[in-house]
Amino acid sequence: MARGTQHRKRRPQTNAGVAARTAGPPPKPKRPAYEEQLFFGRLRNHAKPVFVALAAVFVLSFVFLGVGSGSTGISQIVSNFFSGTSGSSKSLGSLQKQTVEHPKSAAAWLAYANKLQQQSKWDDAAAALTTYATLRPKDTDQLSTLASLYLRRAQDWNTVYQTQQAYTQTLTPGSLIVPKSTSPLGKALATVTNPLANAVSAQTSTTTSNAYQQVLSYLSQRLTVYKKIGALEPKDATTQLELAQAAQDASDSATAIAAYRAFLKLAPSDSSAPTARAALKALLAQNKASSASTSTGK
Repeated sequence: MARGTQHRKRRPQTNAGVAARTAGPPPKPKRPAYEEQLFFGRLRNHAKPVFVALAAVFVLSFVFLGVGSGSTGISQIVSNFFSGTSGSSKSLGSLQKQTVEHPKSAAAWLAYANKLQQQSKWDDAAAALTTYATLRPKDTDQLSTLASLYLRRAQDWNTVYQTQQAYTQTLTPGSLIVPKSTSPLGKALATVTNPLANAVSAQTSTTTSNAYQQVLSYLSQRLTVYKKIGALEPKDATTQLELAQAAQDASDSATAIAAYRAFLKLAPSDSSAPTARAALKALLAQNKASSASTSTGK
């Protein structure tokens, strides 16, 4: 019992000593002198001024470089400085003035064309892009834009053409009774003029004919542009397909056949290949029928 009692008396003394040593945090060791010469050592000593400076640089970069604002920042400013343009913020008149003062500046003509497109002045935009294309004839992207402008105008005029045709048919409906032309009634009706039909025909024929000619003209100009693109990119399957479609729309079967064949050779497994084969087959059959008709007529 005595030993056990002594043993229990000694144990608290040992625990008390441990508690005394762990009562407070251990003293912070002093950093070696050489660490103060390192970058991170100095950064710890001067953290606040450094972070303030970095924050200022970060904010200035957002403002000056245009980060997050949709602007291209200083790169756009430098580009505009050398190209002589300042983007879409300029007025149409000032951009047009630049083309007059710098007629050989491709950048000026492109900026002017883009502004015209923003204002839906499609014909003027096409004219400006045509001038740009003479200065940068290998820019296939802008040539494609020019072709799309011609297609848009062709579609606009086709709408006018169809509207005029519908208008004419509405004002001059067909007769409910159509007798034989050899019958007495048919012969009598043939000699009777229709004042309303004549008036409508005179009013609409000029508009209808002009609209149709405009459609053909724009489709032809579109084809001319695609021929240039096709010459620049003869190995591009998409270009050949677009050339074929433009030629078919413009009733140039020879160019369409050659372009369809080029496309199928470049991309025989493309998803558009079946449609291209069908179009090519139809064009070949049409040409064959036309040749047979010409030979028979002779």
